[in-house]
Amino acid sequence: MSRFFQAGDSSSESSSSDEEELYSDPEAEEKSEEESEEESEEEEEDEESTSSDEGGKAGVSKFLRDAESSEESEDEEKVTVVKSAKDKRLEELEGVVKLIDNARKINDWSSISTEFDKLNRQVTKMAAQEKLPKVYVKTISDLEDFMNDTIALQKVSTKKLNATNARGLNAMKQKIKRNNREYTTDIEKYRADKDEFMMSEEDEEAQPVEKVKKPKVAYTDSIGVADDEGFSTVGRGGKTLQYTPESILKHLRSIVESRGKKNTDRAEQIRIMEKLLEVATTPYQTIRVLLTLISTRFDLTTSSSTNYMSQEQWKMAEHEYGQLLGMLERNHNMVVVENAEEWEDDEKPPQPAAGELLKIPGSIVSIAERLDDELTRSLQHVDPHTADYIERLSDEQDLYSNIIRGLLYIEGLQKIEKLETPQDGANRMVMRRLEHIYFKPSQVVTILEETAWKAIPSQLDSKITPRDGPKDIATLVQTLSTYLFKNSADIIRARAYLCQVYYFALHDQYYRARDMLLMSHLQETIGNFNINTQILFNRTLVQVGLCAFRANLVYEAQNTLQEICGSGRQKELLAQGVMIQRYSQVTPEQEKLERQRQLPFHMHINLDLLECVYLTCSMLLEVPLLAQTGSSPDIKKRVISKTYRRLLEFHERQIFTGPPENIRDHVMQASRALAAGEWKKAADLINSIKIWDLIAEPDKIKKMLSEQIQEEGLRTYLFTYAPFYDSLAVSTLASMFDLTERKVAAIVSKMISHEELAAALDQVNSAIIFRKGVELSRLQSLALTLSDKASGLIEANERTLEQRTQGTANAFERQGAQGGRGGRGGRGGRGGQRTDRGGSRTRGGQQFGGGALGSAIKV
Repeated sequence: MSRFFQAGDSSSESSSSDEEELYSDPEAEEKSEEESEEESEEEEEDEESTSSDEGGKAGVSKFLRDAESSEESEDEEKVTVVKSAKDKRLEELEGVVKLIDNARKINDWSSISTEFDKLNRQVTKMAAQEKLPKVYVKTISDLEDFMNDTIALQKVSTKKLNATNARGLNAMKQKIKRNNREYTTDIEKYRADKDEFMMSEEDEEAQPVEKVKKPKVAYTDSIGVADDEGFSTVGRGGKTLQYTPESILKHLRSIVESRGKKNTDRAEQIRIMEKLLEVATTPYQTIRVLLTLISTRFDLTTSSSTNYMSQEQWKMAEHEYGQLLGMLERNHNMVVVENAEEWEDDEKPPQPAAGELLKIPGSIVSIAERLDDELTRSLQHVDPHTADYIERLSDEQDLYSNIIRGLLYIEGLQKIEKLETPQDGANRMVMRRLEHIYFKPSQVVTILEETAWKAIPSQLDSKITPRDGPKDIATLVQTLSTYLFKNSADIIRARAYLCQVYYFALHDQYYRARDMLLMSHLQETIGNFNINTQILFNRTLVQVGLCAFRANLVYEAQNTLQEICGSGRQKELLAQGVMIQRYSQVTPEQEKLERQRQLPFHMHINLDLLECVYLTCSMLLEVPLLAQTGSSPDIKKRVISKTYRRLLEFHERQIFTGPPENIRDHVMQASRALAAGEWKKAADLINSIKIWDLIAEPDKIKKMLSEQIQEEGLRTYLFTYAPFYDSLAVSTLASMFDLTERKVAAIVSKMISHEELAAALDQVNSAIIFRKGVELSRLQSLALTLSDKASGLIEANERTLEQRTQGTANAFERQGAQGGRGGRGGRGGRGGQRTDRGGSRTRGGQQFGGGALGSAIKV
């Protein structure tokens, strides 16, 4: 029988059996087409079996199949499904989406770019007749997120894309940015709630399907209780999901048990716990839900590719942390401690007796520390030169308020003798509080403290830092540091001490900061601490050096900054950047850890200012030293700053030097001017550096530098031209360097007392009398140098001969000599008798005199 007749029979049978379907709408008939086709296929098989038997008797017709062909193709025969044009277009679209997903798995951006163009062409055809498919919205949204993750990964990864994929990625960056602009509203709806967005499409398609014969259970993932019409939502498996106060503990246990497992939808768990928080009725339930909810929000970081919490999730976790503290403050019979036992009975909540405390397992301190770490990690990944960084940094105020509030709660627990709360929790909270204020100016910390105490309930007060205590920030820093120094040990104590030294140095208390740093002896043991503490030590050392510079202590500043700035690794030592050298053997794990230790931008010390201070101090010390050693070669040469010497030599080798462009050029040209006696030019070059404006009171700093350049210019002049003077009037020097005669006399007296200048100060005539004959002439200095080098050459020659003639008893014995050589023998031109290694040499006979060179230098 032909298929057309079969379809007609099946339709007539179905219409005769059910009269109600005659009045159904056309759309319902299209939806029920599959079931009718299944029934017709069963009837078709019966009809075909009958027709095949009859056909065998009557002969094979070209319109009918023979028995053998029907038996062979019976297993291979497939059901032909008639699809509408809409379904075909949607199927093609899903095929392209699948190709894009496969290309994403292997990071093939060239294929993604090609399939993305094909996808847009198909959507353009569909948009003219139908509404925008939601699978397309899902695809372009996920593709944009994947592209952003890939770009972020390429910035930190050592393994780069090949040329083809790199071109594809750059092309996709422009295409997605231009394409997604048209669908911003739909993308935002999808990202707000992905499951609901995709389920709404399924609901729209499934809504007209109302089976009369076989009603099916609708499986949804929605959460809630029975609505007004008597319907209740169900979950997977057809079981009704009702979240009531009695079932909260069961759901929490299932969520906790699923933590750490693969394929766990943490976003879904967060939505469930938000519903549980709404239906919680008792404080115990609320506290349990909040503790689990905050922990689950932190788990989102481990599963994401960004490695830090989003601002939205962080703010919600911080708000819930505040809710948790408020609930604990209102219910004094419940405490959250780390050593509490887990409540096992999910059916019945715990009922503590009157006067007893209900211990809930959890850690208030760990949550505060994790919030602080996540904020720091987020600031590390935000561009500091954008408004987003300022907006993200504003969250620090709320976090600081909650840190103080958490500290007050820990102090309250310590007052309860039954709990035996360990001291470590309070120490960690105080340390976090101190780390938020030690590097900030006192004005900023004052505002931070006032705002924090206003946000804390008025009935709460601290024993460590009372609400009505002194408002001086230096007192606050000292109080917190003293508390940690008394109650903690090892790393926390050292960090607290360094924070206090840093604060004093930042606020121009140099001698106090220096004395504390020297008394701590941390410079001897800092290598035994962890890397973060070593970074804090380096920051403190640099801040002390800058403080010494502001206090006009040039030598102390240069000596303090020498260890950090002389190494050329300021960025790495201060955790303000990663310096990847060409031939360094750094593994990706080590590089990742190094990047995680980087400080946020608002904690940075300006490296340009640091370099400028270091080079300026080195110039003020090195230029007079170079002049002193140049005029007196017999003085042993010493180097104060190798970095400065290297830069100066490189600058002097340049054939042409243009106008100064950067800090180094300014300092090097000022050094040459100062060495030539042009102190005014040197002062103008140093004061023209714009970086001085970043220091408080820049005019005072520039005036101080000008005075230092005048004094060092005078010293340089005296070192350079002292051999050419018999006497020199003090008034002449005062007019040359624009100094008072009293100042010039003080400088000269200091040089004479330190034996830097061979002269005497005639106070009656106000003149300097230089002593002659003390200093060697240039020729005498060169002769001494030649003599020293020749002696060294003779010694090297003799050592070489001894090494080559080992085992020869009388290699150097001459006539008249007695016994063995007895040592290395006499030296030509030196005279005197030498005894070595138990043997003696007499002065008689011939001796080895060092050859022609030895004879040439004999006296």
